[in-house]
Amino acid sequence: MKTVMVRYKTSETQADANEALVHAVFDELRATKPGGLRYATYRLPDRVSFVHIATVESPDANPLLVLPAFKAFQKDIKDRCVEPPVAIELSPVDSYG
Repeated sequence: MKTVMVRYKTSETQADANEALVHAVFDELRATKPGGLRYATYRLPDRVSFVHIATVESPDANPLLVLPAFKAFQKDIKDRCVEPPVAIELSPVDSYG
């Protein structure tokens, strides 16, 4: 199992467009229901920073990477950002729920 957190900051003019692209990914996830994935996205109080947390059972088979909506989300991410995405692999300590 692998958990990754990705954080980035969009420009103010691109924040809502970025959120719409994120919603499209979740719409596709709900429609296709891929197994082996837990995924959440958060918009921070500054309204331009986003955090994504993904846990995949098999790092070699991440279901996000094959979704057309996720590919569309990733396509121009650098153009939407003022701080590029930074991915950090997380090591679990403990959890509940």
